[in-house]
Amino acid sequence: QVQLVESGGGLVQAGDSLRLSCAASGRTFSIVGMGWFRQAPGKEREFVAAMTGGFTWSSGSTYYADSVKGRFTISRDNAKNTVYLQMNTLKPEDTAVYYCAARILSGVVRSPTAEPYDYWGQGTQVTVSS
Repeated sequence: QVQLVESGGGLVQAGDSLRLSCAASGRTFSIVGMGWFRQAPGKEREFVAAMTGGFTWSSGSTYYADSVKGRFTISRDNAKNTVYLQMNTLKPEDTAVYYCAARILSGVVRSPTAEPYDYWGQGTQVTVSS
């Protein structure tokens, strides 16, 4: 089992920055990819960013939704088993509940940008006012 706990959400103004954190615990050695997704009210959950590799990997490939490319950055601190989402130049349309997700090793090849992921955090609210 893997447990994920997000933090760092809040209420900000348009143009501001926030950094979300996702701390992983449990069988973290089994993780081969991490992702961030978000869900706005009345909308389906959507992909935001992903990084391949686990906390024992020295590097990984990153992927971003077009809507956040150039503004958001996903990164990882292996020593802390934590993944971050740095969000800059926030817009009102970024308002959503943000979820961290982890993918573990399996025999199935899956796109880093698409569900399903194996474990999910509880979500953290990000609200951007205009």
